[in-house]
Amino acid sequence: MADSADVIVGAGDYASVHKNLEETIEVLKSIDKPTVLVPGNNETDDALRSACEDWPVATVLHGEQTEVDGVSFFGLGGGTPTTPWDWSFDLTDEEAAAELAECPEGGVLIVHSPPKGYVDGPGDTHLGSAEILKAIQAKQPKITVCGHIHECWGQQGTAGDTGIFNLGPAGTVIDI
Repeated sequence: MADSADVIVGAGDYASVHKNLEETIEVLKSIDKPTVLVPGNNETDDALRSACEDWPVATVLHGEQTEVDGVSFFGLGGGTPTTPWDWSFDLTDEEAAAELAECPEGGVLIVHSPPKGYVDGPGDTHLGSAEILKAIQAKQPKITVCGHIHECWGQQGTAGDTGIFNLGPAGTVIDI
C-alpha cells in the first residue's frame, strides 16, 4: 500500500505507555516516501523527534506545518482533551486551541485526537476534542486524519466538506 502513496501520514501511538517507541520507528524507517508524523498520547513530541532524527524522509509535526508536493500539512499530537492517565502526553483544550490557530486553510490536518462527534467513540460516547472540531470548521482542511480512539480505527466521517479518517494501524489510501 505504501508503494502507491505519494505521502505517508501517521497519527500517533507508536509506543505503548512510552515503551518500545524506538523499535516501532526502526521498522517504519524502511519507508522511503515523504512521511509526516504526529506524536500520540503514548509518546511525547521530544521522544518521537529523537527516535526519527536519522530517518531522512520523516517530518514530525506538533503545532507546526510542512509542505509536501505543494500540499500543506499541519500536525498536532497528544491527547486532547486531557486523558485520565497520569502517563499520557496530553494537551488541554486551551493549549490545543492556541496551537491550532496556526493551522493553514485548505491543507491536510493530522491530529492524534479526533474532533468531538466524529470517529471518537462508540454510540453516544464522544471523546474527541471540541477545539479540533472548531479548527476544522474554521480552516476547512481537505482532510483530517486522526487516531487515539482505538475502538474507532478504520471509521470515517465528514464535517462540512472535510473528510475525517481515524486511521488505525491497517493503513488507508486517501486521495486528496
